[in-house]
Amino acid sequence: MNVFNGKNEKREKILKEGFFLFQQKGTENTSIQEIVDRAGVAKGTFYLYFKDKYDLQEQLIIKQSYELFHHALEKLEQEKKKEFDEEIIFIINDVIDELIKNQHLLKFISRNLSFGLYSDRISEIIDENNLGVKDLFLKGVKENNIKLENPDITLFMIIELVGSTCFSVITKNKPIAMEEFKPFLYRTIKKMINE
Repeated sequence: MNVFNGKNEKREKILKEGFFLFQQKGTENTSIQEIVDRAGVAKGTFYLYFKDKYDLQEQLIIKQSYELFHHALEKLEQEKKKEFDEEIIFIINDVIDELIKNQHLLKFISRNLSFGLYSDRISEIIDENNLGVKDLFLKGVKENNIKLENPDITLFMIIELVGSTCFSVITKNKPIAMEEFKPFLYRTIKKMINE
């Protein structure tokens, strides 16, 4: 699945090679010249699609975090969970497990996991008509008659909680290992949903 708008091959190459270099060297240590050299395009072509390397980085973070949630949602559809809060925990657990497996991706996304659902730029970057997890959450709150003051803000807070705490727990194993941390996190998420 290509989640980027448009079918421009040169833009896709820049995105691919930029992501590779950012993961290998970090954004600060990667030059636009290196990206275009690896992509096999002229430097001017880069500027047709991106303001600078930080614009490229932001678009990649949006794409990667979106894909984490999208793939978790696809797996959920095969699982057929019955309870709404269990569906949300399933998705969060799958995202966390993917970030544990790919710590380069975790470090690249850093604490910006919510970009994949809440960036103002999603519609220009993601070639999808809905946001999947966001729709599932809002629909679940309504169907289960859950009285949240603002369901959208609650979901945002859940994703921010997951992104920031998991970054620290996975990368530093602090304050405890992730498998020990998950029950605390999931109880907190259930309380947020069922306030």
